[in-house]
Amino acid sequence: MQTEELNALIDKTATLMVQYERRGAHIDARLQALGEVLQGLTQQLPGVVRVSTQDLLQTLPGEMADTVRAGLGQSMGAYRQSLATAGAGIEQAAQVLAGQISQLQELHRRLLWKTTGAVLITLALLLGGGAWLSMHYAKVVRDNQLSADLMKAYNSADVVLCGQGELCANVDGKRARYGERGQYQPVRSR
Repeated sequence: MQTEELNALIDKTATLMVQYERRGAHIDARLQALGEVLQGLTQQLPGVVRVSTQDLLQTLPGEMADTVRAGLGQSMGAYRQSLATAGAGIEQAAQVLAGQISQLQELHRRLLWKTTGAVLITLALLLGGGAWLSMHYAKVVRDNQLSADLMKAYNSADVVLCGQGELCANVDGKRARYGERGQYQPVRSR
């Protein structure tokens, strides 16, 4: 009964370990994908700034003439505002992405600790169960040792069943008698 419970516990622990491994693999894949996205964004940012700057430089002379006409001070303020807004948006997106990566790393770390704990508990239970089984069977062997010695003596003695299930022995009358009143005699060997 205890062996079945131990096997059931081992099966449940193995299932739990498989689930933890799947989740760990999923988290690793997500971390890898997010890292690649962040790296791609980092690599694309100079190109985007370059293209944006080139577009601005191509349209800048015409816009400068209009800006000078409309008021140099007001246009430069709007341009600075739009650049500041774009920079703030990029910075905010980078911070959000960095926060998500940090959260995923913390989740992965916790998952590893839980998995390690589950493995250690399982090993402790297995070792405890093994020790208990070893002690139990050692006791059974000690208990049966007397029976084994007695069976050896029966097998080597010249003893047969006679009558109605009675035991008859070929006794050795030449040897000394045993017991309080000398009622026992050694049995001859076969």
